[in-house]
Amino acid sequence: MSFPTRSIPSHVRAGSTSTSSTAQSPALLARIEEKKAELEHLKELRDLSAAVAMQMENLADKLSTLSDGTEAIATVVGNWHNVLRAINMASSKLASPPTDAPAPEDSESTVALPQTLVRIPTEHAPTLQAQAEAVENAAAASDNPA
Repeated sequence: MSFPTRSIPSHVRAGSTSTSSTAQSPALLARIEEKKAELEHLKELRDLSAAVAMQMENLADKLSTLSDGTEAIATVVGNWHNVLRAINMASSKLASPPTDAPAPEDSESTVALPQTLVRIPTEHAPTLQAQAEAVENAAAASDNPA
């Protein structure tokens, strides 16, 4: 079986035997080396750019978390006005004792305290805590499938 013969292009054939190409060869080699160095720098730039992009994404996630926390804090601070107003109302009713009541003999021992504003039943606390932990565990399991 014979292979078809192809003619070699003239610029390739002339480059291998010409004396002028040997004079250009150091210049071409220098240019090739410059391009290789440029390629290495571009690869390094690409890697550094990817690292910066990843850091920016992490920063964006942290800022999102900060934003959510700030909203929660704003809600709590906004509710403090109502809490303080309710305490003030409860204390103002206590500050003016009835005038027809006899004055206690030992006024230092009976200090008037504000009324209880919120009553939290504690008999169901262990059950509620177990339910809350079960919900948290289920949420953690759905977020991190192993």
